[in-house]
Amino acid sequence: MSRITTVRPPPSRTSGSDFARLSRKIADAGLLGRRPGYYALRITVVAGLYAGGWAAVALVGDSWWTLTVAVFLAVVFGQVALLAHDAAHRQVFRRRRASETSGRIAGAGIGMGYGWWQDKHTRHHAHPNHEELDPDLDPDLLVWSPDQARAAKGLPRLIGGRQAFLFFPLLTLEGFNLHVSSVKALADRSLKHRTLDGALLFAHFAVYLTVLLWLLPPGMAIAFLAVHQGLFGVYLGSLFAPNHKGMPILTGEDHPDFLRRQVLTSRNVRGGRFTDVALGGLNHQIEHHLFPSMPSPNLRKARTIVRSHCEELGLDYAETGLITSYRQALTSLHQAGAPLRARPRPRPGPA
Repeated sequence: MSRITTVRPPPSRTSGSDFARLSRKIADAGLLGRRPGYYALRITVVAGLYAGGWAAVALVGDSWWTLTVAVFLAVVFGQVALLAHDAAHRQVFRRRRASETSGRIAGAGIGMGYGWWQDKHTRHHAHPNHEELDPDLDPDLLVWSPDQARAAKGLPRLIGGRQAFLFFPLLTLEGFNLHVSSVKALADRSLKHRTLDGALLFAHFAVYLTVLLWLLPPGMAIAFLAVHQGLFGVYLGSLFAPNHKGMPILTGEDHPDFLRRQVLTSRNVRGGRFTDVALGGLNHQIEHHLFPSMPSPNLRKARTIVRSHCEELGLDYAETGLITSYRQALTSLHQAGAPLRARPRPRPGPA
């Protein structure tokens, strides 16, 4: 996996002003303004689909066709997660209280601890793809670099050598991992509003399980839960995997300026409006990392300005198709696990 020092261009003589000049271009284009009409429509549609999905579970009832509703609700839960993401970044509301309230409501709807996730995601944005500082690169299950592979123990050591082949199957556990991590975070006394987050979290679990067991026979309820949560995890992982995986990893004292740190570690995904909806605007990852409070419908327009600015600076601007982004991410995972596939050399026998 490449290091940032291999791709970083020579620093501009005015590197301290590079982002400031870009910010002025973006502001002059009016792309930092709020989009209340867009978000009002999007929230209404997603909330309607959420309610409609559970109504369909009640209507279909004791039938294996209800598993098709589980697939539908997996996608809806992913869209709710994307709304929670936008709210946390203050893309929806300018004020913090309104942003936190809406984010907590969305998080409660999918069984996610808002405070835990917001803290984790904020640290990711501050240090994207930094091996020691980005929590998304913690080797808790997968290894993200050969150095992590060599130091791996337990499960990461066991599966690291074949992690590229196991990546998508493992994503079926990501929905469950979201719930478990949210609960575990409640033990952290430094977590703000942990009592509220805990109450919302366990209320979600109670309502979710009660509805399933009330509407469906036990076996069918378990099957629904497995399909719903498994595909929800796959959707979540598929949303975030193209963004940074396979991009240069920062280590140690690698601290380029803000513009270069965000651009060089992020990847955009080409596509039309359907891609924007399916990925919630995160396909414009470079623009999102540079301007995290920019409403997601404005990111596509910002892309032209940011790309042109990067070309002026001689700065690499990574953009690929969706399938290529997954291939690059999987290739990176395969390379990271290489030390765990190396066979130990046989020790020489006695003379």
